[in-house]
Amino acid sequence: MAGSIGLRLYTLAQRRDPAAETDRPARPPGRLVWLHAGGSTAGLLELARRLTDEEGLTVLLTGVSDSGPADSGVILQPAPPDTPADARAFLDHWRPDVALWSDGELRPVLLHTAADRGLTLLMADARLPRLLRDRDGWYPGLLRSTLGLFSQIFALDPASAQAFRRAGALPSAVTYAGRMEERSAVLPCLEAERQALAQMLASRPRWLAAVLPEDEVDSIITAHRTAMGLAHRLLLIVMPERPEAAESLAQRLEGDGWSVALRSAEQEPEPETEIYVVDHPSELGLWYRLAPITFLGGSLAGPGAIRNPMEPASLGSAILHGPRPGAHGSALGRLGAARAARAVASPGDLAEALGDLLSPDRAARLAQAAWTVVSEGVEVTEAVLARIRRELEGRG
Repeated sequence: MAGSIGLRLYTLAQRRDPAAETDRPARPPGRLVWLHAGGSTAGLLELARRLTDEEGLTVLLTGVSDSGPADSGVILQPAPPDTPADARAFLDHWRPDVALWSDGELRPVLLHTAADRGLTLLMADARLPRLLRDRDGWYPGLLRSTLGLFSQIFALDPASAQAFRRAGALPSAVTYAGRMEERSAVLPCLEAERQALAQMLASRPRWLAAVLPEDEVDSIITAHRTAMGLAHRLLLIVMPERPEAAESLAQRLEGDGWSVALRSAEQEPEPETEIYVVDHPSELGLWYRLAPITFLGGSLAGPGAIRNPMEPASLGSAILHGPRPGAHGSALGRLGAARAARAVASPGDLAEALGDLLSPDRAARLAQAAWTVVSEGVEVTEAVLARIRRELEGRG
């Protein structure tokens, strides 16, 4: 009863004219799975890929900024305004067979309308239950009644599972699962080239400064000089942010007295080479594989980490980064929480951390923890896929 009153008050509070008719693409024939992103889309995008590639299903993905076609079989559309008329029009057009939401954002009118039509509602990567940001108010029982519509909720962690139960989700429906798998960050390389360089560098400790802005060059060189006091044969592989700057960087370092080799000049890292300047981002997969330690360029004095930290994490390279995560705050936060990356606050900290990770066992522990973070979502995605398959089979 309370939930019904809350939904009525919510609907009245948001009373407005229906939105202008949306120009939606035609619904493809066959089964359609509706995914809604209430937060990060990374796990949903990988789930969508598997649903289309492995199951041959059409996927409708809402809650993202773009609309139109994405990967083959995935349709990106805005979520409808949370009003009865808009919810009915949306569901009349798309007629989904099963729906999976993420994160915890709730649109009560849309969800109740979907449940009234017999649509199974699931949630994954569930972090914290909440109404839309512009829909705060006092709606007695609304959160509880809306959460009660979900047949299964895969929570991110035990605290999230408890938050959903306290907010009114059915205790039996809430499962602590973890985060869904994200799209693979494994970058390719030519295996023959990797083997040749690995043999050439087999006896040398080495580290990579990946996609380095000009403002961070001095800090990296200072850290390298300090670390060479601990490992005099240490090799720095440095990739500048701008490929066209590689030659001038090599000349500058040579002028400062360093022994430098430049890959674009077809030079190889000889035993006496102290710094190897590489220039092509397409070869990052090669250098991540060859470097036991990677510093994320842009994270110390630049605008923020330029490359996704899951790239070196997926290839066994221990990660060093500065205090500026840029667009990769979520990934670095996960790695940091798992003690799978080492944060530094200054050039001096960078030198100290680099020296510490020159111990192979310490770098290996960091890299192993990072790999665990990268691969932890596979089982969760499998469980979500299994539940979706079961629901579709049950619909005949």
